[in-house]
Amino acid sequence: MITCQKKTLANGLRLVAVELPHLHSAEVAVYLKVGGRYDPIEKTGLSHFLEHMLFRGTRDFPTTLELEAAFEIIGGSVNAATDSDSTCYYSRIHPTKSAEAVRLFSSMLLYPTMPGIDIEKKIITEEALEDINERGEEINLDNLASKLLWPEDPLGTPTVGTLETIAGFTDEDLLNHMREYYVPANAVIVAAGSINPDSFFSACAEYFGVWKGSPPGGIITSPESQASPQTVFVKNFDSQIGLQIAFRSFARQDPRIMPARLIRRILCGGGSARLLMSLRERLGIVYSVTAGISAYEETGCFAADLSTAPENLLTAVEEVLKEILRLVVEPVTEDELQRAKNGYFFDLEYSRDSTYEMGVRYGWGELMGILQGIEEDKAESAAVSVEILQTTARELFAPHNLNLAVVGPWRAAGKKGVQKILEQYQKNFPLAG
Repeated sequence: MITCQKKTLANGLRLVAVELPHLHSAEVAVYLKVGGRYDPIEKTGLSHFLEHMLFRGTRDFPTTLELEAAFEIIGGSVNAATDSDSTCYYSRIHPTKSAEAVRLFSSMLLYPTMPGIDIEKKIITEEALEDINERGEEINLDNLASKLLWPEDPLGTPTVGTLETIAGFTDEDLLNHMREYYVPANAVIVAAGSINPDSFFSACAEYFGVWKGSPPGGIITSPESQASPQTVFVKNFDSQIGLQIAFRSFARQDPRIMPARLIRRILCGGGSARLLMSLRERLGIVYSVTAGISAYEETGCFAADLSTAPENLLTAVEEVLKEILRLVVEPVTEDELQRAKNGYFFDLEYSRDSTYEMGVRYGWGELMGILQGIEEDKAESAAVSVEILQTTARELFAPHNLNLAVVGPWRAAGKKGVQKILEQYQKNFPLAG
């Protein structure tokens, strides 16, 4: 049985303890509601850069080596991640060491010294260069599609930043960003595993009770809508073409998110999924095809990704859109829907054995105001009918939501061919009502 206990300190810091007594490990994570979309547009990448700098030294552990070694002593390996609207610091540890993990994280977040900014600029520049070709053009499909989806919004900028913004970051930028967003009311600390909740809560009160800061202001944004399909093509010398077809999707708390999750599974969720059967098993033009859902407070994205030889570009685009359109015009069978649900149910059960996934569910979920237990997710997905799925597909895959990004050695004829396929998709899509 999973037991979740929550507590809020006097300074507004939320604590979540998830007991998983059947496990032999634990995870401690600190989630903060700040990410790429919170960066000033002229300082894109600042949240990600700050995350990196907290590893460079603290008052108690002056060097990266000393900090990393302290986590290793308790069975951990500290890591972090920054996305569009959150930052997370986390480590798997021995379940008896949750209090010590809290102490180490408090040293990172409350007492960082952040030396070596110029070295970190070099490191993150190398990371940014992975997404740029020899002409300095963006070649990361996610970044290209995001710019199409949200052209005048921070959501459309790369989380890692640009070469120019990375080079311009200052110590003052880091301190100001930290003062605004690294505050207790903007954070959640979660421990998941075979832990002692009382010990965890006591450690948080001891080491984070002194944390101060006013709640930050909310982001003001209204991502633009679009009226028709959009495309971007970038030349890159490679043996394959990378393709992403991304649809403007639903916000985080939209009830259509659950049907969209099942649609993703029907298209790309396993060996019997439609796109894999079509593109790989029937045509032999891909090794793999994946799909993912991103959801934010007021918008979202549903994207399918694949790589294929240049001569297969038109076939790949045509087949993906054909399978998507089939979901719109033909109800799935009850058997296929149940197969997707069963896969989702089993994955929910498997997540009980992952301290990381439980930390995400209960920690990140608390941060974003969407905390929901496994049984609640099961009930919500079980209630999705064939009719609800088809209605959701029709709303999700409408032509005006479609964005397509292509990177690789494409030819002019291929680009024109893709445009014709998109025009045909618009003509074939059933009219509203």
